[in-house]
Amino acid sequence: MKQSSGLFENITTVSEAARLAFIAKLEEIKAEKGFKMEREGQVSNYLYYISEGSARSFYIRENRDITVSFSLEGEFVTAMHSFITRKPSYETIETLEKSLLYRISHSDLQECFEKFPEMERAYRMILEKYYIALEEQQIFSKFKSARSRYLELMDNKPKIIQKASVGQIASFLDMTIETLSRIRAKI
Repeated sequence: MKQSSGLFENITTVSEAARLAFIAKLEEIKAEKGFKMEREGQVSNYLYYISEGSARSFYIRENRDITVSFSLEGEFVTAMHSFITRKPSYETIETLEKSLLYRISHSDLQECFEKFPEMERAYRMILEKYYIALEEQQIFSKFKSARSRYLELMDNKPKIIQKASVGQIASFLDMTIETLSRIRAKI
């Protein structure tokens, strides 16, 4: 049986029938580092759950790789705007390391919602977590000093420091690699 049976434990209580129906729709993916889960310019067709490993969302503008977010074990990830609107994605999502992923297609998820309306509540809670993280990141990058942003990342998601490159972390924190290096040297 798939290791994903605990997917809803931290989100909400769903019936065993709903849980099993959802799990039956999941596709397991053993991904190598750099596996493209979603690609910029394409419609995001899957909602992923990271069972093992990590991923990052990014986009390229003016030849710059800009990291939008990081996702770790136990988190859901997709190009949310694209997944919901069914329009091409602004971002690419790739694994940062060898990872074990489970994914469900948009159409299979919709089918689960029709059969088990309680699943919509679980999905709403996933969306709320995503929105809160997005809003915190916006505030985080606009109103805090570079040092504060790095310290907060160390406190809230220390695994990212170990898994992502210095350039990816600097991009995520909206600073240059040189600024990040100076901050790290002083800590």
